[in-house]
Amino acid sequence: MRTPHDLELVKLTKRYGDTVAVDAIDHVFAPGSYVCLLGPSGCGKSSTLRMIAGHESVSEGAIRLNGLDISALPPAKRGTAMMFQNYALFPHLSVKDNVAFSLRMKGVDKATRHNKAMELLELVDMAHLSERLPAQLSGGQQQRVALARALISEPEVLLLDEPLSALDPFLRVRMRAELKRLQRELGITFLHVTHGQDEALALADEVVVMNNAVIEQAGPARAVFNAPQTEFVARFMGGHNVVTLNGVRHAIRSDAVRLGADGLPATVSAIEYQGDRVAVTAQAEGQEPIIALMSDEAFYSNDINPGAQVRLAWDEGRLHRLRA
Repeated sequence: MRTPHDLELVKLTKRYGDTVAVDAIDHVFAPGSYVCLLGPSGCGKSSTLRMIAGHESVSEGAIRLNGLDISALPPAKRGTAMMFQNYALFPHLSVKDNVAFSLRMKGVDKATRHNKAMELLELVDMAHLSERLPAQLSGGQQQRVALARALISEPEVLLLDEPLSALDPFLRVRMRAELKRLQRELGITFLHVTHGQDEALALADEVVVMNNAVIEQAGPARAVFNAPQTEFVARFMGGHNVVTLNGVRHAIRSDAVRLGADGLPATVSAIEYQGDRVAVTAQAEGQEPIIALMSDEAFYSNDINPGAQVRLAWDEGRLHRLRA
C-alpha cells in the first residue's frame, strides 16, 4: 500500500488548430480513488488522459501531482503510467521481458528487473506464463501483462485508455473485478477512460462525465446516476426519462414510472423483453417517448400491446429537476 497523491487539473486546455478538444477544465481527483472519465466519442476524455500521461502537449493550464506542475515533464518523469487500448506489447519479447522492459531501459540489472517483473506477474496471476510470447496469450492475458508492465514503474497514478474495449462481454465483466481488486490492493489512483456507462458505474468511486470538451458533472457513481444535473447527463447515463412539466425539464428513472389508473395519458409504442423485466415505451402528448420498466410478472399479468392506451404515473419525490 502506497501513499496516494492528489492529481489536479487547473484550467487544462487542448487545442488542435481552431478546434478546442478540452476547454479549461478544473478538477481534483481524490487520492487513491478509482475514477472513470465517461462520455461520448469526441467529448475530450481521451485528450485529457493523454495530456496527463504526457503523450499530448498542454495548450494552456496545468496538471499538478502532489502540488508539482508536471505538464512540461516527459512521460517517464511524471509519476504516471499509461496502459494503452491495444496493449502495445513487444511481440518478440517474452511476457517477463515485456514487463521488465522499462527497467531495462533504465539500466537495471537483469536479475533485479526479472525479480520485480515476476512480483508484478504474481499480482496479476500471470507468473505461470512468464516465458510465453504475446501471440501465445488470450486477449485477457495480454491485458494482464500490459497492466503489470504499466505498474512496474510504481506510478502514483495509473492511466487506462478504454482497457476493456477489446474483450468479449463475459471477460470484460471478469476483468472489471480484477481492476477494482488491483486498485484497492495498490492504493493508488486509477484514472480510466470509457464510453460505457455500465463499466463506469461498476468500477468508479467517482464518475466524471464529459461533453463538448468540458466536465458536465462529477461525483460518486450513485449520485451521478440518481441525480443527473443536466439533460445530457440524464440521457447519457441511461435509465432515465426526460419529461417537461409546466415548462420545466425533469428527469425520472424508468423504474420509477408505473402504469396505473391515473396519470399522464399515453399510447404504447414499443415493448422490449429484457429477461427479468420489460421496457414499455409510451408516447404522451407534448413529451418525448417515456419508458416504464415493469417486472416480468407484472407485465405478463396485464394485456399490454403496442397501440394500447395507458396512463403513466410516478411519485413526485422521484422527479429530479434538471439545470437549464
